[in-house]
Amino acid sequence: MRLDKRRGEGQNEAGIMKQKKPPVKGRKKGGEELAPCLYFERTGPKNTRRTLEIASARANELDIRSVVVASSSGRTGVQAAALFRGKNLVVVSHSTGFTEPDYQELKPAMRRKIEALGGKILTCQHAFGGVNRAVRKELATTELDEIIAATLRTFGEGTKVAIEISLMAADAGLISTQQPCIAVGGSGSGADTALLLQPANAQSFFELKILEVLAKPRFFD
Repeated sequence: MRLDKRRGEGQNEAGIMKQKKPPVKGRKKGGEELAPCLYFERTGPKNTRRTLEIASARANELDIRSVVVASSSGRTGVQAAALFRGKNLVVVSHSTGFTEPDYQELKPAMRRKIEALGGKILTCQHAFGGVNRAVRKELATTELDEIIAATLRTFGEGTKVAIEISLMAADAGLISTQQPCIAVGGSGSGADTALLLQPANAQSFFELKILEVLAKPRFFD
């Protein structure tokens, strides 16, 4: 696999070389396919633009209609809204009160920019948080959803976030569980992980399937 900064012959929109599929006699639809994944050296917002470009290129290649992107401040959401115009883009913010009571991190100016570019904004209880987090804080115990979250973090914080926001968007009725989507998450700020997945509602969590890992950090804390 060859990675170039500029798009050239044989590259997709993100500058990643398209995989040439060898001719296989009698190959049926749904057979083997080699799909590239970009591994960043480390986590961080410096990976945001590249992650979104890779997600956009794969969405166009596979004709993926829905894209879900995590954005607490709104900066990543604005970049995504500019790049995914024409798609069903859902920008998922932190819940109000996540950092302090009654405080919403996504600023009104960012909200207006995202919506003006055609994006939808979802603010709701986190799929791996909410009431269970209150139990953990009050009783100093670990709840089931936090065990799931900790397990997903073995793949990186961005993987956990991407899966969580897809559950939230499905529960809000903003994406269909019958069609694959691309979910983009990050590690604290920005974006560094992109997944192609089959969404599910939170109550049907184990029906969610990760179909492709498009980008993620190789090393993370």
